[in-house]
Amino acid sequence: MKKELTLNFDYFTAAAELSDIEKTLFEKAKTAREKAYAPYSDFFVGCAVLLENGEIICGNNQENAAFPSGLCAERTAVFYIGANFPEQKIKKIFIVGGPRIFSEKTPAIPPCGACRQSLMEYETKQHENIEVYFSNLKEEIYKVNAVKDLLPFYFDSTFL
Repeated sequence: MKKELTLNFDYFTAAAELSDIEKTLFEKAKTAREKAYAPYSDFFVGCAVLLENGEIICGNNQENAAFPSGLCAERTAVFYIGANFPEQKIKKIFIVGGPRIFSEKTPAIPPCGACRQSLMEYETKQHENIEVYFSNLKEEIYKVNAVKDLLPFYFDSTFL
């Protein structure tokens, strides 16, 4: 038996098409990206996370010479949230990534598999979807309404 998955997403060609809070998240993710520590890959990623209380927490990738000891921007931010704001729900996460020196050929950068799984843990824990936006510096922006849209065959505590 063959089945089919369908992915619904929004696509924006400029940050001007976003709501005010989404524009703020985009700008904060870009700023966080500039502070990334990526001397080995030269690939900079920043993210901004909107919490239920309105606070915005940012993160960026942090590399290490002892691969894979570094950490992606998304996990840097959500692990900080888990440690410092454990009762706050995550509403939105905005990710901006690409090489240090921007290239017009760089596509919008989605979260990696490990980050998708980590974000899924928080979405499952809070029993509420997390909107995920991902972009490049030329403002090509994708939005999905939930982490599970990016990870349809996710693994969670129901398997344990």
